[in-house]
Amino acid sequence: MKLRFLFCLLFSIVYCTAQDGEEVKKYTLDASQFYGSVLLHNPDISHLIANHPGGIILGFNRKTYGYKEWESLYNYPDYGASFIYQDMNNETLGKNFGLYAHYNFYFFKRNMQFRVGQGIAYTTNPYDRETNFRNSAYGSDFLSSTYLMLNYYKENVYKGLGFKAGVSIIHYSNANFRAPNTSTNTFAFNAGLTYDLDGGKEVMYLPKAEKVKVTEPIKYNLILRSGLNESDVIGSGQYGFFIFSAYADKRLGRKSAIQLGTDVFFSNFLKELIRFQATSFPEMEVAADTDYKRAGVFLGHELFINKMSIVAQLGYYVYYPFDFEGRVYNRVGLKRYFGDKIFGAITLKSHGAAAEAVEFGIGIRL
Repeated sequence: MKLRFLFCLLFSIVYCTAQDGEEVKKYTLDASQFYGSVLLHNPDISHLIANHPGGIILGFNRKTYGYKEWESLYNYPDYGASFIYQDMNNETLGKNFGLYAHYNFYFFKRNMQFRVGQGIAYTTNPYDRETNFRNSAYGSDFLSSTYLMLNYYKENVYKGLGFKAGVSIIHYSNANFRAPNTSTNTFAFNAGLTYDLDGGKEVMYLPKAEKVKVTEPIKYNLILRSGLNESDVIGSGQYGFFIFSAYADKRLGRKSAIQLGTDVFFSNFLKELIRFQATSFPEMEVAADTDYKRAGVFLGHELFINKMSIVAQLGYYVYYPFDFEGRVYNRVGLKRYFGDKIFGAITLKSHGAAAEAVEFGIGIRL
C-alpha cells in the first residue's frame, strides 16, 4: 500500500506543479523500444545476469511555454506520465510493468532531452522461498522504480512526427520494504518516435522573465518521517520506524537552499536484527541489550521547482551503538509545499547504494 501511495503522491506532485492558471495546453506522445543489459552492481545478483532485457517505453507529455516563472527558469520542460514494459528475459526475474510521473528537460537548443521518471512497478515473479528462491533482487510484487533517459530529440520533422534516440537506465527496488532486495539496474539503448497531437502546430515560447532575487532569513524546519522496512535477513519481519529531524536552511537564490541539521532514528527492525545476531551468531559479539537507536548530523541541498523541491542530504551518525551498513548515510527525495509553511516529503534513505527505507514525512518550515 505504501508503494501505491508513493506513486499516487508523486503523480499528483507533478501535475499540481502546473495547474495554477490558464495556459496553452499542448500534448505529445512518444514510444521507444529499448534493449540492454543488467548491470552487476552487487555480486548477489550475478546468477541473474544471463540474457539481455528489452521492452518499450510509452510517454504522454504536456509542454510548457513560460506561463509560469518556473517554466522559463528551467528552459520550458515537459511534464507527464509514462509506462514501461520490460521483459527481463530471465525466468527467475520475470517481467515488469511500471507507471511513472516524469519531467523532460531540454539542452543544446532543445536537441537533447533528459527525462527523469519516478513511479511504481509490478513484477510478475518476485521472490518466493518455495517456488522462486533464486530471485534475490525483488522481494515483493510492487517495486519502487526510477528511470533516466538521455536522447537526441527532434520533434515535428513531418506533420507532427519526430524521433528520438539515446540511452536509458531503469532501476527497480522495494527499498527494503521486504527482503530480499538487491534490486536491478538496466542500462539500455533506445530509439523511437514522437508525435505532436496538434499535428506540429507551433506555439511561441514566452520570453524569459527577469530574474527575481529571492532573499530569506534562515528558516527552521521540523519533520516527522515514518514507514515500514525489513532487515536483509529474509523472513525477519517488517517493522515500523520513526525519524525526527530538525534542520536550518538558507536560500541561495530562486532555485536552491543549503541545509544543516540532525536526525534521530527509531528503527525497530534493528531491534530484531540485534536479537538475531546476539542469539544466533555469538562470534559477532553483539550484546542483546545493544541500543537500536541512532542519531546523525547532515548537510543538504534543496532545489526548488515551483511548489515542489528535490532534496539531497549526506549524513554521519554521531550516536551509533550498533554497526549497520556504516556511519555515513544519504537521503534523496521530493518535497511538496502546501502553503508557505507545511510540506510533505517522500525520501529514500540509504547507505551508499544500499537502500534502508522509503520515508513518508510531514513537516513545517518556520
